[in-house]
Amino acid sequence: MPVQVGAIVEGIVSGITNFGAFVDIEKGKTGLVHISEVADEYVKNIHDYLKNRQKVKVKILSIESNGKISLSIKQAALPKKEV
Repeated sequence: MPVQVGAIVEGIVSGITNFGAFVDIEKGKTGLVHISEVADEYVKNIHDYLKNRQKVKVKILSIESNGKISLSIKQAALPKKEV
């Protein structure tokens, strides 16, 4: 599947910072999951949620003209069922 906005792909966490995590996705491309896109709840310490080399499912939110890719883990999760 080509890298396109809205696609849900698997990737590997390649780096963790205090503002998010870098994820290697297909074709040698890397995107950033901002800390606000890691989980539905407030994330104080990203290391509580992610580890280096962890396999994650991400949704591609945007691809800028300079090649920067924004990703989301929480939007890639299956929608919660309403009760």
